[in-house]
Amino acid sequence: MMTGKNGLQRVAVAMASVAMMLSTAAAQLTHPSAPAIRVGDNDLGGVVTSAAGPEAGVWVIAETTELPTKFAKIVVTDDRGRYVIPDLPKANYSVWVRGYGLVDSPKVTTAPGKILDLKAVVAPNAAAAAQYYPAIYWYAMLKIPPKSDFPGTGAKGNGIAEGVKSQYEWLNTVKTNGCISCHAMGTHGTRVMPKDFTHMNSFDAWARRIASGQAVTNMLNTVGRIGAEKSLTLFADWTDRIAAGELPFDKPQRPQGIERNVVVTQWDWTRPTAYLHDLIGTDRRKPTVNANGKFYGSAENSTDWVPILDPVRNSATEVLHPVRDPNTPSHKTDPLGPSPYWGDTPIWDAQTSNHNPMMDEKGRVWFTARIRPVANPDFCKKGSNHPSAKVFPMERATRHLSMFDPASGKFTLISTCFPTHHLIFAEDANHTLWTSSGGSGNGVLGWLDRAVFEKTGDEQRAQGWTPFIIDTNGNGKRDEYVEPNQPLDAAKDKRVHIGLYSVGINPVDGSVWGTSLAPFPGYAVRVVPGADPTHTAITEIYEPPLPGYGPRGGDIDRNGVFWASLSSGHLASFDRRKCKGPLNGPKAATGQHCPEGWTLYPLPGPQFKDVTEPGSAEASYYTWVDQFDIFGLGRNVPIATGNLNDSLLALVNGKWINLRVPYPNGYFTKWVEGRVDDAKAGWKGKALWTTHGTRTMFHLEGGTANRPKVVRFQLRPDPLAR
Repeated sequence: MMTGKNGLQRVAVAMASVAMMLSTAAAQLTHPSAPAIRVGDNDLGGVVTSAAGPEAGVWVIAETTELPTKFAKIVVTDDRGRYVIPDLPKANYSVWVRGYGLVDSPKVTTAPGKILDLKAVVAPNAAAAAQYYPAIYWYAMLKIPPKSDFPGTGAKGNGIAEGVKSQYEWLNTVKTNGCISCHAMGTHGTRVMPKDFTHMNSFDAWARRIASGQAVTNMLNTVGRIGAEKSLTLFADWTDRIAAGELPFDKPQRPQGIERNVVVTQWDWTRPTAYLHDLIGTDRRKPTVNANGKFYGSAENSTDWVPILDPVRNSATEVLHPVRDPNTPSHKTDPLGPSPYWGDTPIWDAQTSNHNPMMDEKGRVWFTARIRPVANPDFCKKGSNHPSAKVFPMERATRHLSMFDPASGKFTLISTCFPTHHLIFAEDANHTLWTSSGGSGNGVLGWLDRAVFEKTGDEQRAQGWTPFIIDTNGNGKRDEYVEPNQPLDAAKDKRVHIGLYSVGINPVDGSVWGTSLAPFPGYAVRVVPGADPTHTAITEIYEPPLPGYGPRGGDIDRNGVFWASLSSGHLASFDRRKCKGPLNGPKAATGQHCPEGWTLYPLPGPQFKDVTEPGSAEASYYTWVDQFDIFGLGRNVPIATGNLNDSLLALVNGKWINLRVPYPNGYFTKWVEGRVDDAKAGWKGKALWTTHGTRTMFHLEGGTANRPKVVRFQLRPDPLAR
């Protein structure tokens, strides 16, 4: 037996070593039959099996309501059915298994730091399994009018509107640039008729259904644009066949390969009646700005309360976005048809209609927002001395600009003569803020010179705008021009009646790029500002070649290649460097002078059965380019929103990686954000961020209890990394 001071010290050291080993063992639990599974105090891990054996490529979902806001984390099992959910905040969690070919397993309550084996439940039949399929598999069942039905002959003819010249144009409206611009079609909430309308015949039920809620005007206009009689007949047939038991003709594949390395984290924010257009949490030009900081959302028409997420503290708050004029219109007064979800209560009440946020290098948040009535002040109009008003006077602007400074908690409101929609900062000394206007014929490109505005506070002096002028006389500069409805003049240039929807800056040459939704089939647009954009900006337009059509959201990579989501079911790239002929002159007004610059990549998922062209029923809303390899798939990887695939769709070396969000069913986002929180922390220090961006969270699994969510995507090196 050891005695004395030295002996006691040795005993103490030995006991400390034993305690440390026990502590390490507790923090590094291993599965007895699968020793590669290791979990620490903040992890969960185990093996998923069913009656068929280990279940590979299925999701394990852990969800809790014990944090300041509802929180969930989702991982995918590996080829042996093993899983590890890393970095769970301390709380009790409901854990269950979801996967294609399964129905949800019973939920198990547990806490982090444990090995938890789970029993998956094989779907008893095809109908039960299909309830978990992404919306695209259901929407692809919609019957499409054959090409021989076009052009439409109107209500007294074939029911297709006379203005619809082709099947492509009809599809453009029932997809990205119509029905699916606000929410997915094919979710349970859209493919099943609400009980309130089931006493009607199916055609009348659909006519009544689209008259519900505060979006009634948009929905009726969309259906009218393509022909109400034919479109409602086809939608009625679609839901009738589903009600009779018809199932999708194709099935989704479980996550494969690198898709199994994805970790999805979700936080609730804002309120059940709100919806989110998108979010921002860093400077697009430098994604280390605001590391580990808060995210800010744009609630568009639904509310003036800007949602704020603190992902470190797992908390959600709000700040009220003000208006300059109390007479600013409100969506609360929009026409309203009683809803099967909300009755006759208006759920949208926004005056600001803040649509798209961007963060600057100082961590301040800039919004496109409505701050006053739409009629413009005199300095915007004809007779003003403002340089841009002299060139192209503006009578109205539906949205303007605002800036929120988190440090002071204050908003700065900026009245613009030009309408705003999306916005982006240039990589120039003045941090010029360029804006889009909505995508159709709004007529101008607008900007704010931030250096001038921050030095003087003079919103009139700091802003400018320019019409879209094509160099059709081919002399390389901007001259006097003819109007859109006038024939070309060999001595003049040509103004085109378009408007940018998306907006991006080419880092190679500073040109401004975007998409124009109209006139059909739409364009990729390039604007070279020149030394004095009001007077020198020159526009180029490029029409996608068939079978591509209908661009919506687009972005540009660091090489100057433009990427866009097409309504045709493609991701398109346009590389201007591939153009062979002249890019100015008379042919430039057609937009058809560089088909060789385009490459079309069919999006994942089935095509409509009645459509013969390659492509997909997917109706991707936006494409965002990972310019700095934030996610880990490489620099300049384009990522399209898979709005009917419940996913993000990354194109890597010509192949698709499908990053699915399986819960709640119906994930639909309109934007992607990438941020680096800690460049030295590997996969844990960087992520992609999105929102659930559908206008109708109540169409999804969970119904009216749903709240919009922030969704984080991380890519670990393997499915068991922690």
